[in-house]
Amino acid sequence: MSGHSKWATIKRKKAATDARRGQVFTKLIREITVAAREGGGDPNFNPRLRLALDTAKTANMPADNMERAIKKGTGELEGVAYEEVTYEGYGPGGVALYIETLTDNAKRTVADVRHILDKHDGNLGTNGSVAWQFDRKGQIYVDASRYHEDAVFEAAIEAGAEDVIQEGDEFIVTTDMSSFQEVKDGMKEGGVESTQAELTFVAKNEVSVAGKDAVKLLRILDALEENDDVQKVHSNADIDEAVLAEAT
Repeated sequence: MSGHSKWATIKRKKAATDARRGQVFTKLIREITVAAREGGGDPNFNPRLRLALDTAKTANMPADNMERAIKKGTGELEGVAYEEVTYEGYGPGGVALYIETLTDNAKRTVADVRHILDKHDGNLGTNGSVAWQFDRKGQIYVDASRYHEDAVFEAAIEAGAEDVIQEGDEFIVTTDMSSFQEVKDGMKEGGVESTQAELTFVAKNEVSVAGKDAVKLLRILDALEENDDVQKVHSNADIDEAVLAEAT
């Protein structure tokens, strides 16, 4: 796993407890709303909504918040119309950045993203400039203190997973996008429950980043993730461990 993956893992674990929980809820509510708008309000027939609700539950979002978000998506309640827009660019050291957003004002969002990148020696690219460097994958996270490696590996592979690795205190199970939910459900049936799961973009090849470039890149990632319109940021960076340790 790349250094950026470790950074993302740290951010994900902090999200449930830090002072920015309200911001985390804002992003999750947008995802639930759009998922319900695109595929309907029943999670049994809408995989995207089901995943969004599972993620919201993991973040301890109140049920009322989730219900309101669904109703806004289905039109039962008045709500803001969000648009899905992706941006592609480069960070220090030639690192590729793939940025997913949900916004009610694309002009504002692109201006914000461009400003963040320019401020830290990055730049915004054109559509298609970096997307080819990533594969769409599912990733399922399992508490390593709760399950033995053999049990996780067996459950994951039998369910159809592509790969299983240990990253710190958790196992990360990677799946093909089309079999993501099937693997997640299969692992649960096999006795292994996940702490969280997501559809993400995994870099085909990584770029090592150290020194000042690594510091600047972490600032870009932080600033992007703090923007309410930005849902997820993906990178092909392998960030130097020393810089990562100092940042956390």
